[in-house]
Amino acid sequence: MSDRTTHWQTVYTTKAETEVSWYQDQPATSLRLIREAGAGPSSRIIDIGGGASRLVDALLAAGYGALTVLDISEAALAAARARIGAAAAAVDWITADVTRWTPPARYDIWHDRAAFHFLTDADDRAAYVARLRSAVVPGGAVIIGTFALDGPETCSGLPVVRYDAASLAATLGPAFELQDACTEAHGTPWGSVQQFQFCRFRAC
Repeated sequence: MSDRTTHWQTVYTTKAETEVSWYQDQPATSLRLIREAGAGPSSRIIDIGGGASRLVDALLAAGYGALTVLDISEAALAAARARIGAAAAAVDWITADVTRWTPPARYDIWHDRAAFHFLTDADDRAAYVARLRSAVVPGGAVIIGTFALDGPETCSGLPVVRYDAASLAATLGPAFELQDACTEAHGTPWGSVQQFQFCRFRAC
């Protein structure tokens, strides 16, 4: 088990989903960007680093039916499955480190909120982008939310890389065309505010 896996397994076995800073009851920005990407009921959507996030609940409730959630922590995915109940059977749950994963299919929409910014090593970022390029269909959408330039420098005891739209676009490279960008002031469960940068790209 890698150090990264151990870290996130520990997080999700020692804290409830509402006790982590990234918890959102309503993932409004993510849902909006997914809708604006043209997602339909049969669109193949993957949530990278989805963990115990409630995005999958919201997508199921909105009628999306081809959902995949990938996370490095099996404990996080187990928490989400338990919360969702019988409807979890309709979701493809993948336990994997995205930088070492071989995509089994291609997706119309790739969503990542608060996973990519933990990749502080250039080789890990390159591995992520390689998976991204192989996993998203031409014309598909890539939605990534990271800490903004004025966001936190660390999270969950780990350093992060902060981005604006230009630096995130440069990191992903010319295979992805920036379509939309916005910031979000995320309120943590204990009342502090974290600034996020969200970007939506089109896979060329």
